[in-house]
Amino acid sequence: MQAISTAVASLAIDSLGCSAIKLHDDQELHAAGMSFYRKRVDDSLVSQVFTPASDRGFLIGVSLSGGHRRSIYRGGRPTRHEFDRGAVYVRDFSENYRADLDGKFDFLLFELSASLLAGVVADERGARVSGLKSVTGEGDPVLAHLAQAIAPALARPGEASMLFVEQLGTAIATYLGQRYGGAAQASPRQWQGLSPLHEARAKQMLLDKSKGSLSIAGIAQECNMSASYFLRAFRVTTGRTPHQWLLLQRVAQARELLLHSHLSLAEIAVACQFSDQSHFNRVFSQLAGTPPGNWRRNARG
Repeated sequence: MQAISTAVASLAIDSLGCSAIKLHDDQELHAAGMSFYRKRVDDSLVSQVFTPASDRGFLIGVSLSGGHRRSIYRGGRPTRHEFDRGAVYVRDFSENYRADLDGKFDFLLFELSASLLAGVVADERGARVSGLKSVTGEGDPVLAHLAQAIAPALARPGEASMLFVEQLGTAIATYLGQRYGGAAQASPRQWQGLSPLHEARAKQMLLDKSKGSLSIAGIAQECNMSASYFLRAFRVTTGRTPHQWLLLQRVAQARELLLHSHLSLAEIAVACQFSDQSHFNRVFSQLAGTPPGNWRRNARG
């Protein structure tokens, strides 16, 4: 029975065509119409990936390590490609994809639909993008930086802020449209800030503890604008992204509790909507320059 179970498991293929049993890292996160994956294999073995044509949109892979090689089959003839650290590929799901993977790899991947790409770029640049140029193995330091930024959210999904993930997803889609979709030639839009009414409503929603599933799209809808337009307008108005602004408010609330209450650090973490004390310590230290325990002792003398 064990042998049969193992054989069945070895045939399991994930949504990107990888053999799930061979993956040493298999992380996944979905937000704002995008999917983020991390796929890592440490063994120096040859494996194969195949995904049939579909209307899923586009897949962008960023290599987080060097030394990976793959042969990609187009029209029956393979082409050989090497990936250094920071090298990327961009491919369209509307085409059959088959590749032989040679050796270990570590990729962070972005999946987005054609409609999401077109909508974000239209808001950002006033232009329409219907597709992305196919590339394989080219260096792209901007996408490499964005991949590194999203990696902690995949590794610690319990701490992941969906506001941050949505903002990053919008930035990724915008960049892809500019870099690989030909939208860079369009005239950039002149951005305006939020009206006082929309600013107050957006901040109220961000601070509302009862909206645990709050999203950028939900706030933007309240302001009668698209998510990507709202993000730009909020930053013009406040000088910060919604995620940055919210973290500053939570740290400010934590300072008040540290100074004027006898609550423990764990209790303050919960009161200020951090996922746990460790998350609270990291964010507070980043924004205040010192851990919350040290800040309390110094503030109280």
